[in-house]
Amino acid sequence: MTTARDAARRVLDICAERGLMAATAESCTGGLVAAALTAIAGSSAVVDRGFVTYSNEAKTEMLGVPMALIQQHGAVSEPVARAMAEGALAHSRAQVSVAITGIAGPGGGSADKPVGLVHFAAARQGGAAKTRHHVFTGDRDSVRAQAVLTALDLLAEIAG
Repeated sequence: MTTARDAARRVLDICAERGLMAATAESCTGGLVAAALTAIAGSSAVVDRGFVTYSNEAKTEMLGVPMALIQQHGAVSEPVARAMAEGALAHSRAQVSVAITGIAGPGGGSADKPVGLVHFAAARQGGAAKTRHHVFTGDRDSVRAQAVLTALDLLAEIAG
């Protein structure tokens, strides 16, 4: 099984090879993706910055996500994840970014958006964003850990 450290190392290696800087925009993971990347010595050559945008206001103020988009689709949605990833590029020196927004639980879910639902988006300057979503099982820590691995894999994919 791939660990967060292994996945982060892969991202750093791919970005370093290609001369890319990366940024993260995180909600339900609260900075865990940035933490996984920066836990590795030498990551400063690749990691530009991380945004922890837990509230809707933070998504709007720090990343430029339109409040109307959040109100229309909800914070946990593909359009908001995409806007977060694009906003991370626009508000950093990075060429690649990944964004995560979801419901880690144990509460906060609904029939349409169950606990464990996480939306991801990765963006690259000059390219189309890639999105994914998963409904993870397990407790809050498990959902967040699975989300970190998925985000790192998506970031590696967009960088490669």
